[in-house]
Amino acid sequence: MSGAGENWLSDGLGDVAGADFGLWVSGVDYIAGWREARESADQLNRAFLGVGFELSELRAVASANEEGRGVVRVAGWPGAVDRLAGLLEPLADGDGGAR
Repeated sequence: MSGAGENWLSDGLGDVAGADFGLWVSGVDYIAGWREARESADQLNRAFLGVGFELSELRAVASANEEGRGVVRVAGWPGAVDRLAGLLEPLADGDGGAR
C-alpha cells in the first residue's frame, strides 16, 4: 500500500491500529477475521488514494472484534471526513438512504 510515508499505517493519525478490546479468547481465530478485514481495508485505501486523499489524513484500518470477526474502521481528520461525506452525499436519496 502506498501513501504519505513509509509507515502509512501510523502517519499522522496516532494509534488507530490498536485493538479496541483487551482480552483474547482461546480458540477464536482472530487472524482470519483480521485478514479478511485487511483485504477490504486495502481496497478502500486504494479507492481513497484514487480520489485524491492522502492516507495520512484518511484511511481504512483492519481489526477483529471479540468474536474474531473482521472489522474495518475509517479513521481520519475532520476535514478529510467532511470531504468524504461531500463525495458520498450525492449518492444518497433525500431520505438518507442510497439511491
